[in-house]
Amino acid sequence: MAGVVVSVGVEVGARVESGHPLLVLEAMKMQTTVAAPHAGTVGAIAVAAGASVQEGQVLMTLR
Repeated sequence: MAGVVVSVGVEVGARVESGHPLLVLEAMKMQTTVAAPHAGTVGAIAVAAGASVQEGQVLMTLR
């Protein structure tokens, strides 16, 4: 979804479980929490709070 990153709630190297909130996006005045689809370790974060993002853009990697 296209929007603006409101906040990033994890750091590179963080261990997360399935469903753990990773970041919050705002689009059309609605906030959406992006959660981990599976357990893993945050490998890279490609965005920061305040960044505009486009549909299909990679926001972070989870390994």
